[in-house]
Amino acid sequence: MSSSATAPTLEDNAQSLLFFESGDDTIEVRLDTTSETVWLTQRQMADVFDTTPENVLMHLQNVFNDVELDEEATTKNFLVVRTEGQRQVRRRLKHYNLDAIISVGYRVNSRRAVQFRQWATRILREHLLQGWTLARQRFEANADELDAAMTLLRKTAQSPALDTQASRGLIDIAARYAQTFLLLQRYDEGLLTEPHAQTGGELPSLDAARSALAGLKADLIERGEATELFARERGDGLDALVANLDQSVFGEPAYPSIEAKAAHLLYFVIKNHPFADGNKRSAAFLFVDFLYRNERLINADGEAIINDVGLAALTLLVAESEPSAKDTMIRLVMNMLAPAPAN
Repeated sequence: MSSSATAPTLEDNAQSLLFFESGDDTIEVRLDTTSETVWLTQRQMADVFDTTPENVLMHLQNVFNDVELDEEATTKNFLVVRTEGQRQVRRRLKHYNLDAIISVGYRVNSRRAVQFRQWATRILREHLLQGWTLARQRFEANADELDAAMTLLRKTAQSPALDTQASRGLIDIAARYAQTFLLLQRYDEGLLTEPHAQTGGELPSLDAARSALAGLKADLIERGEATELFARERGDGLDALVANLDQSVFGEPAYPSIEAKAAHLLYFVIKNHPFADGNKRSAAFLFVDFLYRNERLINADGEAIINDVGLAALTLLVAESEPSAKDTMIRLVMNMLAPAPAN
């Protein structure tokens, strides 16, 4: 089998058309929705940028020689049907993807190249925004469907028809963890937002926090699980941390809800290292202590809002997270603490 017979045709990949218009000229740009890019030949790029194919080739060679792009990753051979004289022939032509096209566009010194860069930026922004909006709409629709299904399951669990403990238990598990599944999906999709939170929450005073930690330290030392270094303050780190959590902005609390205060308390103690040792354990303890003081540790069903295994996993997740992920971590903790929506 010849190599040309195995090459894909451009029509196999190009499923949509975009049109770049400049003045009286309209140039067809094929969008490859499978690879989320577009493909142009050297001659087509010359048309787009209002320059010569030789000039395009020179810029492509510089792009690849400077290792700005990898040639193999940004080029592909397609079979294209061309009219030559009185007959149509299939030629194997090299095409360049959007990365290569934009790289050449930034090197070509022409008014058309500037217009193309502006056009490409606008088109790409529109596709990104539309894609994000559609993804969020699909997620919210799925979330609503799952929530409706869980509501039905809860009602079904109370039906006399379910007379076996196993059936009731299975439905209870599915309903109980539905919100967790949604929360994890939101995290994966990058769609976590701050939940509807409960305004208020009283932070412990510095003396109260120290006293609570002293009790924990004594208990841990007695069990051989800590040394005198545990929760020993480094400078005024704890003082500054508590003051920061209790600050106001334009007369309003910087952290106005129980969820916000708890999440930031956990995050700051873990990340700011106010203690010589035991920062993660101290953070988890102060987090639980704060929830207890504000009557949020136990939910309406008499269950801990977050169990010991979940708390340990959450503490380690925050500890291992990058500083750039701070807002995501805070929203994650807040969502875990948020009261379940009423059915």
